[in-house]
Amino acid sequence: MRILYHHRTASKDGQAVHIAEMIDALRAEGHEVRVVAPAVGEGEKGKMGRDIGWVNRLKKSLPMVLYELLELAYSLHAYRKLKAAARDFRPDVIYERYNLYLLAGALLKKRLGIPLLLEVNSPLVFERSRHSGGLALPRLARWAEGTAWRAADRVLPVTKVLAGYVREYGVPDERIAVIPNGINKAHFATAPEPELAKAKLGLQGRLVLGFTGFVRDWHGVDRVIDWMASEEAPDNVHLLIVGDGPAREALEAQARALGLARAVTFTGVVDRDAVPSYVAAFDVALQPAVTAYASPLKMMEYLVLGKAIVAPRTPNICEILSDGENAALFDENVPGSLERALTTVCCDAALCLHLSANARETIDRLDLTWRGNARRVASLAAMLISNPESERVSTP
Repeated sequence: MRILYHHRTASKDGQAVHIAEMIDALRAEGHEVRVVAPAVGEGEKGKMGRDIGWVNRLKKSLPMVLYELLELAYSLHAYRKLKAAARDFRPDVIYERYNLYLLAGALLKKRLGIPLLLEVNSPLVFERSRHSGGLALPRLARWAEGTAWRAADRVLPVTKVLAGYVREYGVPDERIAVIPNGINKAHFATAPEPELAKAKLGLQGRLVLGFTGFVRDWHGVDRVIDWMASEEAPDNVHLLIVGDGPAREALEAQARALGLARAVTFTGVVDRDAVPSYVAAFDVALQPAVTAYASPLKMMEYLVLGKAIVAPRTPNICEILSDGENAALFDENVPGSLERALTTVCCDAALCLHLSANARETIDRLDLTWRGNARRVASLAAMLISNPESERVSTP
């Protein structure tokens, strides 16, 4: 089928991975995909973890009210681009990645009657109300979010937890299909064996704890470093952080103060293609904290390479991981729970091997791949196309 893929994302982070992998997977499944999106320079194409500098500067320079109104106004610009693409491409379906104040897909659906699938990765009214300085126009934001979600023929949240937010806007269960993030198995198939990966990093003989991504204060990596300084941690433990972030300086200072400077390594921002070779060196993969409604991409990377995972026992994580089966889970609100989980996994080689084997099997058992996601999307689209009256919703 012909899929008109629309998004408003210009970042070079996990969002970019999701977008690129879904487009590639849909094309690999034999579909034609026309992408409508902001123009982004290709100079840093492979670099992950970059901020969107010009967007951040614009946010800081404009009053919040004006910035949010510009976001809403962008929908008209995007709608014109989408309509022109639709006239030329004649798509069977629109696939849009949700962003706050982005109503272009809903407008095009109403204008041309094309089925709309809306991918939702976070409840942005809730998220932005609590971060990034809040919202200047909360009532308008809630209206825009509800309008976008209710207009879609299918809403595709990444977790069951996030699906609960979608229901609160009056979207019925039959129009919600949970599709978690996935992994490109081929991208990780060339990862080296763990011992070789360690040798390349000078970490032979080390028990490597690993974390990937943009490190922030709330991620809880400081607790891991404190544990490394305790008597419970093995003497050969080493923390490898694949990425960068605002918490780096404080974490490096903490490691120095505890005499662990040589036991903590930050790679800095790395090329996306290099990530598998770093994750391959992990013995224990860390997800020390998580957003309550997220489907963490790093978790899929850990699973596909068969890493023993330590993660919080939260509802969204428990949609994929089970304690003692493919992960060691801890209770976020119980003091010492993370530390006990680290001690258990790092000091029990048999358990570590058991978790590792089951982690790798999880990807195939649940089909947590981008190709699998593309097949799910195509199946939903096919139902909408073949049963337009019974399956679809009228746009308000």
